[in-house]
Amino acid sequence: MDFLLQLEQILKKRKEELPEKSYTADLFRGGVDRILKKVGEEAGEVIIAAKNADKKELTHESADLLFHLQVLLVERGLSFADIVEELRKRHS
Repeated sequence: MDFLLQLEQILKKRKEELPEKSYTADLFRGGVDRILKKVGEEAGEVIIAAKNADKKELTHESADLLFHLQVLLVERGLSFADIVEELRKRHS
């Protein structure tokens, strides 16, 4: 969990500074539609990896999905902590 919060800070910095040679900054420059396209692509790849029962591939694709989801959350002003809190509420 700590790393996800660290990653969130990196993503916020990329969004603010928009460095020229940054994939993440390119996503933010592309706006929510570009980010959503990547989230959708990665979700599909997670499904395929899960169907193939390949743990290594599923791990890799899940990391890609989580990364792009976190980019989306930062774009929309949400924190991963907000999502964790929502899950806590549902399961308490």
